[in-house]
Amino acid sequence: MNSPLSGLYVHVPFCRTKCPYCDFYSVTDLGLMDTWLKAVAAEVQFYRNDFPVCDSLYLGGGTPSLLDEDRLGPLMEVLQGEIKFTPDAEVTLEANPDDLTPARLSFYRGLGVNRLSLGVQSFDESELRLLGRRHTARQAEEAVAMARQAGFANLSLDLMYALPGQTLAGWERTLQIALACRPEHLSCYQLTLEPGTALGRKYGQAGKTLFNEDAEREFFLFTSGYLEGEGYLHYEISNFARGESRVCRHNLKYWRRRRYLGLGPGAHSFDGRRRWWNHRSVVRYCELLTAGKPPMAGSELLTPEQVRLERLLLGFRMRDGVELESLAGREEDLANLASRGWLRVEGGRARPTIQGFLVADRLPLCFSD
Repeated sequence: MNSPLSGLYVHVPFCRTKCPYCDFYSVTDLGLMDTWLKAVAAEVQFYRNDFPVCDSLYLGGGTPSLLDEDRLGPLMEVLQGEIKFTPDAEVTLEANPDDLTPARLSFYRGLGVNRLSLGVQSFDESELRLLGRRHTARQAEEAVAMARQAGFANLSLDLMYALPGQTLAGWERTLQIALACRPEHLSCYQLTLEPGTALGRKYGQAGKTLFNEDAEREFFLFTSGYLEGEGYLHYEISNFARGESRVCRHNLKYWRRRRYLGLGPGAHSFDGRRRWWNHRSVVRYCELLTAGKPPMAGSELLTPEQVRLERLLLGFRMRDGVELESLAGREEDLANLASRGWLRVEGGRARPTIQGFLVADRLPLCFSD
């Protein structure tokens, strides 16, 4: 049964520069910010009655920390005026380390932001240059210190591994520096050369990685073992939290197929049955809303079998796995996967092991008809 509490995502599609690895929708024309802000205020009007109460708000991008006080303040005022948030709502803002100042962090706190997600990616200077990041390793560490001084008690760091030329020892150094910051949450992603990105074109392997399967496996297993040894819970393939209370409440809604509303160009929404998504164009998005029309580019309603397989696909990405009743009649398949060390049956659930995480995308196929 879906919880009546929803999550709200707002896509801030602006960046000063486009990172060579990133395929998230963003533009570098900051002159569109005010038009976009008006469009978001118009879009939320379409859904205020369908998503009346939220317990999470996630400002993602793009680069939300590019929004100055004169834009972020009105945006939060609109959202909080149209959507009711629970008193304990998780409010996350993604930020680039070089955008942060003590005054800006204090402003975020005053707006109700209680969780920062910092796009660090690496603490190695050569890797940061390769990734086109604007900050230095020192700036990243200083940003964490400033956030702590401003009163933020829930920090998440984004890191990337399996980078061109990176060694396991180099990755371990980045993790060591990250852990010295004592973040409550870490997201560790393997670099994938996405189609249409500068790195994808440079290496001519769009959609692939730079390492062979054995090396990828080594990076992944090392990361999991290292962070769990330091007290982090490996609760989703790419995500680690310092205990259950620090998992990302908002992202859990995606993985558990809970209700969420996405505002902004390219954003996705899900009402418990139907999923829809907006145009990946700031200009088109704003044009439609200025004309009083929703900016929807498409939608889908899954069949019962598609829903079942999606539950498995998303569930096997998480440490909690899936309920055994969703695998009724597939006991032989379940026993086979357990014997291979990919799943374990525990507490009425089929939970992926660390080896199961490595083949998570394949697990649902083992239960398909």
